[in-house]
Amino acid sequence: MAQGEAKTVLVVEDDENTSSLIALYLEREGFCAVTAGDGETALALAGKHKPDLVVLDLMIPKVDGWEVCRRLRRTSEVPVIMLTARGEEIDRVAGLTLGADDYVVKPFSPRELVARVKAVLRRTSPAPGEGKKRLVHGPICLDLEKRRLSVNKQPVSLTPHEYALMVALMASPGRIFNRDELLDCLYPMGEAVVIDRVVDVHIGKLRQKIEPTPAEPQYIITVRGIGYRFADRQPQ
Repeated sequence: MAQGEAKTVLVVEDDENTSSLIALYLEREGFCAVTAGDGETALALAGKHKPDLVVLDLMIPKVDGWEVCRRLRRTSEVPVIMLTARGEEIDRVAGLTLGADDYVVKPFSPRELVARVKAVLRRTSPAPGEGKKRLVHGPICLDLEKRRLSVNKQPVSLTPHEYALMVALMASPGRIFNRDELLDCLYPMGEAVVIDRVVDVHIGKLRQKIEPTPAEPQYIITVRGIGYRFADRQPQ
């Protein structure tokens, strides 16, 4: 995307009034809003427009929001903000496990949602001055310029949150990060209200992607009672 070009947000919401209101507030802030009223349309529009972010209601017809998120994550790292009337912790954890980047519970303020959109885009955009850098540890290579991870030269898809954690951990191998520090990596400006286990959920997903045996991690090591560290030596 060219510098200064309006970012596209796909709004997936079956209530037309809510969808129109979200789109209005987004467009007032300079975004290009594309709307879909059901899951099938959402997936088609995501393929056509390649949005920079998706606001996704869970309770939508044809293909529900859970399945839309699953399908998006198979081929894309687009940030996803889940939008739902459900507020239970188990639902929020499930959404984060699927790869959602934030979670907004109805009823909500449109201004708050737009602020969340901006916050997620800030933390998922490449940092200026990253330059051509790579973090390498044995078979794991994290390209900071292209924001890509490979394991044994095979590409591994990461969500924006997973990428942020990998950068922090791989940049300081051996350093023990407590959960608050890792939460700061996920929400650097304190933009979102987070819940316990968020870090653990993302670490678990990362282990599934990079560890030869996720149940016996060699790279992302648990430090009991504190947090996590990235191995400072290559596994033997």
